[in-house]
Amino acid sequence: MKGIIGIVGMIFGIALGVYVGLWVCFIGGIVGLVTAVQTILAGNDIPGTLIGWSIVKMVFAGLLGYLSAMIVFIPSFKMFVD
Repeated sequence: MKGIIGIVGMIFGIALGVYVGLWVCFIGGIVGLVTAVQTILAGNDIPGTLIGWSIVKMVFAGLLGYLSAMIVFIPSFKMFVD
């Protein structure tokens, strides 16, 4: 039973890492930059914080995805092995 829960946890950890790293951070950063460009082209003020957070999210997407995956993956792997 622990083995099945461990495998499910490892799969969930990988899915969580892909979701956080790819979707939330990388794609979310691109969407934020596109929104900032649309705001600038509409003639409004330059949204500096939106541009800054979008760039930070894109730069750290891999690290945040890896960390979020390992938070779930490592205990699940330990449960699977024991």
